Amino acid sequence: TRQQSVLKSGDNFSVIKLEEERQRLSSLFRNHGYYYYRPEFTTFRADTLQRPGYVSLQVLPTTSIPVEAKKQYYMGKTSVYLTGYDDEPPTDTLRLRTMDVYYSGKKPGIRPSALMRNFFFRKGELFSQDRQTFSQEAIARMGVFRYSEFRYAPKDTTSRCDTLDVNIFATFDKPYNAELEFNVTNKSTDQMGPGAIFKITRNNFQRMGADLAFEVRGSYEWQTSSTVEGNASKLNSYEIGTSLSLGFPRLVLPWKDNELRRSRFPQKTSFKLYVDLLNRARFFNMFSFGGNVTYEFRKSRMWKHTVTPFQLTFNTLLSTTQRFDSITATNPSLALSLGDQFIPSMNYTFTYDNSRLKLPYQLWWENSITSAGNVTSLLYAAMGKGFNEKNKELLGTPFAQFLKLTSEVRTLFKVGEKQHIATRLMGGILWSYGNQTVAPYSEQFYIGGANSIRAFTVRSLGPGSYTPGKNVKYGYVDQTGDIKLEANVEYRFPIFGDLYGATFLDAGNIWLLRNDPTRPGGEFTLRNFFKSLALGTGVGVRYDLTFLVVRLDLGIAIHAPYETGKSGYYNIPKFKDGLGLHFAIGYPF
Repeated sequence: TRQQSVLKSGDNFSVIKLEEERQRLSSLFRNHGYYYYRPEFTTFRADTLQRPGYVSLQVLPTTSIPVEAKKQYYMGKTSVYLTGYDDEPPTDTLRLRTMDVYYSGKKPGIRPSALMRNFFFRKGELFSQDRQTFSQEAIARMGVFRYSEFRYAPKDTTSRCDTLDVNIFATFDKPYNAELEFNVTNKSTDQMGPGAIFKITRNNFQRMGADLAFEVRGSYEWQTSSTVEGNASKLNSYEIGTSLSLGFPRLVLPWKDNELRRSRFPQKTSFKLYVDLLNRARFFNMFSFGGNVTYEFRKSRMWKHTVTPFQLTFNTLLSTTQRFDSITATNPSLALSLGDQFIPSMNYTFTYDNSRLKLPYQLWWENSITSAGNVTSLLYAAMGKGFNEKNKELLGTPFAQFLKLTSEVRTLFKVGEKQHIATRLMGGILWSYGNQTVAPYSEQFYIGGANSIRAFTVRSLGPGSYTPGKNVKYGYVDQTGDIKLEANVEYRFPIFGDLYGATFLDAGNIWLLRNDPTRPGGEFTLRNFFKSLALGTGVGVRYDLTFLVVRLDLGIAIHAPYETGKSGYYNIPKFKDGLGLHFAIGYPF
């Protein structure tokens, strides 16, 4: 492992580097069975006389290393001592082939198989510090214990002993957690109101180390504008819903794959069911229910994989208003995307993040693919219905069929003391086909806002060069698309103390894959591609509170992709018309 040494010829002499090398060597020995080896057993000799300005360095062991530190040790018996929720001491013993479990009550508070799955050492193996660390992290991720400790002791007191027994002491955490959250929302549509979320979690459900969570949420918004006519029941919006989820700190698979199930990196399996009732004042009432199964796992610290093999969403409009019907009547695509439908889908997302590595830059890259309705359509094809036949139904409701791809890359370069250049490039495409040629509204792309192109508000751009016009009150509902492309660059610098500044440049837009007569100019074409890209710049300030960042950005529009009445690339009629002020929490990317 010489190439892994932190001491490099030509580097500046540093006592900090010497200490890092001692720690590295100590970990190296301890990962190869030398349990009693410590950093202080490594010393250095330095000679500054051989060459002026240089240090000739020797790394060598001290002369007083104990005999125990020069010996390799193997793993012996494992004993687990479980203390109850109310600090009840162990009173009984369960002896298994690989370990002994000491517990209180009629049976252990957690299944022995759930414990063994998180131990990365085996009897007869050389002691390894890394395997001990992985085991401690896995036990902590279970969320079952409020305290755990690993203690090692020689199997006997003879000088020839080379075996260490491990004793694990753990105290159970409380079985229930309860959370109550309140919030208040104020929207630019002159609506505001309170909301609440109550969640109760049963830890260590069925002694499996799993979490069973039940959540109830609700919100209410009323119209604050005094110019609006009508009674409260027609003007006020509300949303109520509930969900039930079961999460495991491991992969729960229908087949046996011990190599995939047993990982030193975090794993998670979640099962979820939900029901929602949504009332949008003056528009519609919608009932939704669904569920999903999701797996999250890592094969290394940099790569994260998320697989959702099953996700089902059902939306149905219980009632609509004349205003909503008039909007959808002039836009058939919007009517289809908001209509009753099943969305049976599956998703795979993989993410690369090198922030744990000591590199001069950080790279974050996420890719996602979602497929909806294809398995269902294949089943119908097996029963004689064509794959491309339209409006096939599942339980009396048409199901969506689409393929969605997204990719996003973020980088962060350090260019000076507390100075960084951050970039983002994001693209996505949504192709609807077969049973439905219009994707569900919730899956379509939109652009603009505090975390996007900051010179324009949310849903105020696109698709393409289309614009609903100033006299169309609810035109923003049409500003969604099948293609999205966005690029951002931001220079971040310190001002004083915890106050930082930024200047940025944002560009992008959304487009349609198919021509829509109700949204002229919305279809993607190479001929007008660059002209249809919105461009904005701006400045901002950030206050870093360590645990969160408060941000204020002022966006300045340079080019709007739609007709503004002014010729030239800078086509903003008035400077003040191209300003967008955004208050937000956290960095935009």
